[in-house]
Amino acid sequence: MSSDAQQQWKAWREQRTEAVSAPYGPLALIGTYWLADIAHNLEGRIPAAPGQWTDEGDAVLLTATAADGLTLDGRPFTGTVRLTVDGGPETARVAHGDRRLPVLRREGLWAVRVFDPDAARRREFTGIDVFDHDERWVLPGLFRPYEEHRTVAVENADGRERGLGLAGELAFTVDGEPHTLQVATEADGSLWTVFADGTSGRSSYRFRFLRPPAPDADGKVTVDFNRALLPPCAFADHFVCPFPPPGNTLPVDVPAGERNPIGR
Repeated sequence: MSSDAQQQWKAWREQRTEAVSAPYGPLALIGTYWLADIAHNLEGRIPAAPGQWTDEGDAVLLTATAADGLTLDGRPFTGTVRLTVDGGPETARVAHGDRRLPVLRREGLWAVRVFDPDAARRREFTGIDVFDHDERWVLPGLFRPYEEHRTVAVENADGRERGLGLAGELAFTVDGEPHTLQVATEADGSLWTVFADGTSGRSSYRFRFLRPPAPDADGKVTVDFNRALLPPCAFADHFVCPFPPPGNTLPVDVPAGERNPIGR
C-alpha cells in the first residue's frame, strides 16, 4: 500500500470511529418508537421520553406539561406543538435533558427516536474491527443507470418489508469474473449500495454498505471495498436498515473494510 493510500485509509478509519462514537452517533440510539404502535399499546406515551406523541397525518402532535421537563428549540416547553421531520439528533427540536428526540417519517409512518449520550453501548464501545487494507479490493467500476428508477421490496432489520429505491447497477470484476451490485444515487451524485458476500455472518457483519463516489461522465467510478461500512444497526438494534436486495449477495469473499464492532 502506498504511503498516501495508507494515510488516507487511516484518516478514514479515525473519522469513522469518531462519527460512530459521537455523543449523538449511532451508538447513542436507545429506541425507535412508531407512533401507530404506541397509540394502540401505550396511549401515545414513549417509554424512554415523557410527553404525549400523536400521529396527526401530516405532522406529529406533542403535548407536554412542566413536569415532563421537555425543551423545544432549547427552551422549556409546555403546551402543544406540531412537529415535522428532523434532520437527525443534532438538529432535533425536542430534548429531555441530554437526550435528543428526533422525529422521522418512513413510508408514511411517523416515529420518534431517542438518542442518549449515556447509552450503555456508547460507554462500552472500544472500536471497529476491520480487515487489513488490500489494494486488490480497489477496483475499476462502471455505473449503468436504469432507464427509470426502480423500487424493490426488501426485508429490514426490524423484520418489516419496505421499498428500496434503486437507480442502476455497478459493474466490476474480481479475479477476472464479472459482478454487479444494484445501487442507489445520493443527492450529490455519489452511489450507495447494501451488499453481502462470502464473509457475511462469518468473519464480518451479516451485510454491509458501500458508498462509491459520483461516477464520471462515462460512468466510470472506483469501487473501493476497503471502505465497506457497517450499517447503523450493527451498532444499535433500533435502526431500520435494509437487507441486500436480490442479486446483491456476491458469490465471493470480500475480506476488506469494516468487519464488526469490537466486543459485539
